[in-house]
Amino acid sequence: MEAKPQRKLGAFLGVYTPTVLTILGVIMYLRSGWVTGHLGLTKTLMVVILANSITLVTTLSFSSMATNMRVGVGGAYFIISRSLGLGIGAAVGLPLFLSQAISVTLYSFGLAESLSIVWPGIPVQAATVVIILLVAALSYRGAEFALRTQVPLLMLVGLSLVALALGMMWHREPAEAAVVAASDVTFWHGFAVFFPAVTGVMAGLSLSGDLKDPSRAIPMGAILATMTGFVVYLLIPVVLDYTASPEELRSDPLIWLRIAPLGALLILPGMWGAILSSGVGSMLGAPRTIQSVTRDQLARTGLGRIVASPTGVRVATIASTVIALTAVFLGDLNAVAEVVTMFFLTVYGTVNVVAAVETLSGDPSWRPRFHIPWWLNLAAGLACAWVMLLINPLASVAAIAIEILLWMFFVRREQKATWGDARRGLYEALFRWALIRLARRPMSARNWRPHVLAFVDDPLKHLDMIRFGCWFSQERGVVTVCELLTGDLLDNDFDLSKRQQEIQKLMNSEDLTVFAEVDVVNRVVEGILNVAQANGMAGMTSNTILLGWPKDPERLAEFLVTVRRLEKLRKSVVIGRIHPQYVFPRRKSHLQVHVWWGGMKQNGDLMLLLAYLLTRNSEWRGAELRILCAASNDFAKQNTERYLTDLIQQTRIDAEYDVFIKPEDRHIKDVIQERSAGADAVFLGLATPELGDEAGYAERLTDLAGDLPVVFFVKNSSLFVGKLLEPAEVG
Repeated sequence: MEAKPQRKLGAFLGVYTPTVLTILGVIMYLRSGWVTGHLGLTKTLMVVILANSITLVTTLSFSSMATNMRVGVGGAYFIISRSLGLGIGAAVGLPLFLSQAISVTLYSFGLAESLSIVWPGIPVQAATVVIILLVAALSYRGAEFALRTQVPLLMLVGLSLVALALGMMWHREPAEAAVVAASDVTFWHGFAVFFPAVTGVMAGLSLSGDLKDPSRAIPMGAILATMTGFVVYLLIPVVLDYTASPEELRSDPLIWLRIAPLGALLILPGMWGAILSSGVGSMLGAPRTIQSVTRDQLARTGLGRIVASPTGVRVATIASTVIALTAVFLGDLNAVAEVVTMFFLTVYGTVNVVAAVETLSGDPSWRPRFHIPWWLNLAAGLACAWVMLLINPLASVAAIAIEILLWMFFVRREQKATWGDARRGLYEALFRWALIRLARRPMSARNWRPHVLAFVDDPLKHLDMIRFGCWFSQERGVVTVCELLTGDLLDNDFDLSKRQQEIQKLMNSEDLTVFAEVDVVNRVVEGILNVAQANGMAGMTSNTILLGWPKDPERLAEFLVTVRRLEKLRKSVVIGRIHPQYVFPRRKSHLQVHVWWGGMKQNGDLMLLLAYLLTRNSEWRGAELRILCAASNDFAKQNTERYLTDLIQQTRIDAEYDVFIKPEDRHIKDVIQERSAGADAVFLGLATPELGDEAGYAERLTDLAGDLPVVFFVKNSSLFVGKLLEPAEVG
């Protein structure tokens, strides 16, 4: 059995602290003045705003996804692999792990070199090895212990910022303007130098497996840390421009020491603390990334079982330490550092693309607590690629090529181009490609969406019912309208192709996105069962059967017999009755959708989901979704209210509920008729009647429908029966 990590960390210690310390790092201390001196204050602020805008959207992207799924171990890798597949996830995850491990070396080198300020002649490589071992020791004790050691470092960074602000106050007059030589540093060169300062926004996300409540801690901690860095980086150029000349800012990387009172005493500890904390953050993130990748790719091997064990993080920490120590002996790490930055940027870009894809996919399970426009996600993803090219085109190409090769290795498939003839051949190749891969993916509650198969005897007379079928799918599923003709298929009077074209033309004229189908059957009821079994291909099959209300009560009883058989096929059934005089409320100011919650037959979850999808259509947008329940006593009323409160909160479906005690002298049908008389659509549960009682149950359904203008009886036979569709797949 897979061991689950103990989740102990909250938003501040687990997300905010490592993220803000990684953002406020070595670039802030050693390159902010250089950029300001070369570009001037106005252009520097433009660089800060542009760079932080990209990382802020990235933060919002993964924060939004964190509210829609329970993020497991692996942070960014977990999000990418669960959205785009394990192949792409591993192709991005392995370089991310190596980048995080080698980043420990880079930060350690930076700290060792900065120590030469107070210790001239220090052996840099030896000091780097010692620092890496120190970082590894802190991380080996566990994330909580390591992060608690970062709290004092955060205080040192804050103290250095206060010292810089005091230095500005002591300069009663701004720095005198001096005539200096024009800088040969362009805007985009300065942008490329500054951008690595804001690439630490995922430091806390990497610790997702150690958080108590990732869906709450990640958005709160990451967004707050990103905004903190944004504000700090907006203020620092103003302070530096006010207190030092452009020439001083260009030539002195340690200008902070000259500006702040007691500069070396207050600034150097903050700078060293920021660099050390960045190394600790990388050492905490790298093992968790490789642990998640290994668990997914090698779960059945001995290595996979070791990594999945309670000591798996420590084993991965040792491996990360070995890689970091090995990188020390590479000597010149400049080229490696640029490739490392490229890998980080590809991760940020991919996360933004994932958020855009999730929004565009239209999955009913995509219900984050806050939405980011897909075009903004996509723009941020493209901006990451653009920044990569600005920093180093060659390193960008190298990083992307490595990830493509890794993806080809992990998917382990031979790519075949079946282009065919013009667009038709391309469409058919893509369709075949999608169907083959769809058939290999098991259906889960997260992927469920309504694929509606509507049976009608005359599509023209049942356009209202077909329109509701389209509203239920909400352009997320496939809607098929099937006209059943009774008779012998050998009868020459049947021109099925022509009739199908007529129906499709009618659907197109009504602006209904449906597929038309015509079938010849011996008997209508048997035909419904046979067509339902045969409908679809390669895993793309109907899961919701929509039936209209028959004029003959005996036919309704026959439908109920069929419901029992359709339940065996895991196909839900919706029987709808719409009064002929009913006019769809497209211009009505206040729409109401009522769901009558029973709870005994487990139909409520599908009724609620269909009602929710109905209200997402433009014609029903703004409709009031209300759950009604008639309880038998006060105890049942309190239990139902508590359950519905949790359900609405967890599913993030905007609905109100009204649980009341049914008067003993009132029949439930009278209560339903009274309370839902003004509703525009009413959903009621559909039970499976006892054998031989179909006719009696059909009469009771007719009484329940009463005078309601639109009523749907729902039988839930879906894979999430008894448990409403969940957006999370726990890793």
